[in-house]
Amino acid sequence: MIILFTSLKTKEEVERMHEAGRLLSDCHKEIKKLIRPGVTTMEIDAFVEEYLKKHGATAEQKGYQGYPYATCASVNDVVCHGFPTTDPLKDGDIVTIDFVVNLNGWLADSAWSYAVGSISEEAADLIDAAEKALYKGIEQAKVGNRIGHIANAIETYANERGYSVVKDFIGHGIGQTIHEFPMVPHFGPIEQGPVLKEGMVITIEPMLNCGEYFVYVEEDGWTARTVDGELSAQFEHTVAITKKGPIVLTNQYR
Repeated sequence: MIILFTSLKTKEEVERMHEAGRLLSDCHKEIKKLIRPGVTTMEIDAFVEEYLKKHGATAEQKGYQGYPYATCASVNDVVCHGFPTTDPLKDGDIVTIDFVVNLNGWLADSAWSYAVGSISEEAADLIDAAEKALYKGIEQAKVGNRIGHIANAIETYANERGYSVVKDFIGHGIGQTIHEFPMVPHFGPIEQGPVLKEGMVITIEPMLNCGEYFVYVEEDGWTARTVDGELSAQFEHTVAITKKGPIVLTNQYR
């Protein structure tokens, strides 16, 4: 991950990112309709690329540091950065679809874990905990708080629910490039990290595991899996820091 320092965004720049976020949100709504047993993540990837093209946007991560697809599609024990495949999704799977929209040069980033058909109580609880952990973090994304307030809120909630928080992959600033300053971990003490300022735009994207937080990356250099083979789920939003509180630029689409 290449981290660049970022300038604080103006209200106009935040609104341009919000436009990208609304498009991303709308695309997720359409993906939800497609998720079912028998569908392949490669089909979903093709749908996303075409949907964005129709709306004057592109998938920013395609080609980023050599990544070959419009989406990341992470099934079951894949934590993140999974490649779309032609393998049909099965009843009981969970899959996280993650992608970055570039609309007129401004970016938005969001991931959502989906249930495929009828899933186990364990998988359903994990998905619920991952989404709620994200919002626990968003609640702390306030001017004057530190990054650590976000991180600690997420880790505390996840641990209370009985889940571990992945430490190898974290959130980040975002704007006209995918990865900007500051880095946004989802674990650790309140005192860590810089103070949040008006105009910062960050991604908050906790990944929760049913087992241990340890992961490994496959030979393709991207696909990250849980070491113990347990399930993983992730939710992510792009969030603007404002004097009135956090604004979710990628919207609530459920």
